[in-house]
Amino acid sequence: MKKLTLFSIFLAAVVIILGAYTRLTDAGLGCPDWPGCYGNLTVPLSEEKVAQANAAFPERPVEAFKAWNEMIHRYFAGTLGLCVLAIAIIAIRQRDKGTPVKLPLLLLGLIIFQAALGMWTVTLNLLPVVVMGHLLGGFSVLSCLFILYLRLRNTAGDASKTKQAPIASAMHDQDITDLPQAKVFQRNLKLFAFIGLGVLVTQIALGGWTSANYAALACTEMPVCESGWQERIDLAGAFSVPDADNYEFGAHDYGERVTMHIVHRFGAVITFLYLLALSISVLVSRYTTSKQKYVGAFMLVALCTQVALGLSNIIFMLPLAVAVMHNAVAAVLLLSLLNLIFTVFLALENDNVFGTEKRNTGSFSSSKPLQGAGAFSIHEAPLHDPLNASTSSHILPKAPGGFHG
Repeated sequence: MKKLTLFSIFLAAVVIILGAYTRLTDAGLGCPDWPGCYGNLTVPLSEEKVAQANAAFPERPVEAFKAWNEMIHRYFAGTLGLCVLAIAIIAIRQRDKGTPVKLPLLLLGLIIFQAALGMWTVTLNLLPVVVMGHLLGGFSVLSCLFILYLRLRNTAGDASKTKQAPIASAMHDQDITDLPQAKVFQRNLKLFAFIGLGVLVTQIALGGWTSANYAALACTEMPVCESGWQERIDLAGAFSVPDADNYEFGAHDYGERVTMHIVHRFGAVITFLYLLALSISVLVSRYTTSKQKYVGAFMLVALCTQVALGLSNIIFMLPLAVAVMHNAVAAVLLLSLLNLIFTVFLALENDNVFGTEKRNTGSFSSSKPLQGAGAFSIHEAPLHDPLNASTSSHILPKAPGGFHG
């Protein structure tokens, strides 16, 4: 199941990239019906089928390039849906073995709703709310798959295969998290990381709204927009949905698109500063684990890359490859932040586990039947010497047996 989940993560990432490519090549209505394409399972190519398709949809004649973009996206999305269904079935069948069940079922519900959003994207002619929801749904599926993979990877079965080098690292990390200051830092880190998650998701939604309303090039000058942008601000209009029969190429006026773009830029600045501070605090703190430092460094690189791509979109007038990568790196940044949050939960959970083990081991070592046991004689002096009592709390974490018992 872990391998299938990992493969599904790859598929979800491909679907997000293909979705961005489809949107940026104006191929969202490349096939005007759903789930097929002009009533076919593939794009009509023969003269006879093309003539039939044009007769059935005279307002939307066949454009093979756009139609193939849309259908390839649907093929990959359908394959992802089958993988998520298989994960849910396996999880239900293996629920007695401790396999997570709620998360796979949530994923199955998400993928069904995501399919419905894909249908509404076409049938409602690229309604911006639906397009943005479809984007967020794809990110949600990817995030849940990633969390599921992290949970499966950190099961007891995988922990038993840990090698000596990770054990030494874990012992060092446990010495750090034993400190009272470290526990406070980890709890605060969890809070600030969740706030960062909210900030990042909001920024992704703003980016989706900007893209869905074709406002990515509403401003082409730095640092904010063309002169006179202050007079064009219209928040109410920018975040409303105007009445239109077709939302392809946008239905908002120029001032409203400028507002969307500017809000997205200011959101990018806030997101960058917040996640930059979060990453640096993880890297410089003495109370973070080695895994958290690695994740923090990775998140910092992804954050700087994302900012560079965003600036390149403006400077070079939205080149297709850069715009697609802007979506992909946003997903990478989201997963790195989720990974950081997961490491915090592990650190806090391991602290509770090790605290329990220490108390239990202390009670066993002080019991009369075991005091004479040779295996415990090496610990008797430091455990019972009142002058050295402060050292007793560090004996168990430094013993490799404490990680396998």
